Amino acid sequence: MKLSLVLPIYNVERYISKCLDSIYSQSLNEKDFEVIAVIDGSPDNSIDIVNEYSKLHSNLVVIDKENGGVSSARNRGIEVAKGDYIMFIDPDDILIQDSLKSVCTSIEEK
Repeated sequence: MKLSLVLPIYNVERYISKCLDSIYSQSLNEKDFEVIAVIDGSPDNSIDIVNEYSKLHSNLVVIDKENGGVSSARNRGIEVAKGDYIMFIDPDDILIQDSLKSVCTSIEEK
């Protein structure tokens, strides 16, 4: 696996679907990346939304932890990451089409 995407989740139910849709509409094969969604004690329904996506995508890892802040969530994601490279994505980010493929292509050229 080339790339681990670490996604800290806290109180983002309004836009987490758009972020995940932008990740899963990439042209990169799902076997080449994993998404690690770290639910950081979020009080809203973010975990329910992420769990629905995990039923559709086997490369989505969901971690539910007590709230510790964004750094704590990212560090937990790093601990379980299996990719050769780690990329942080915020839940309000929307990836441009083919951006993950471009990242992987750039990595391979070096």
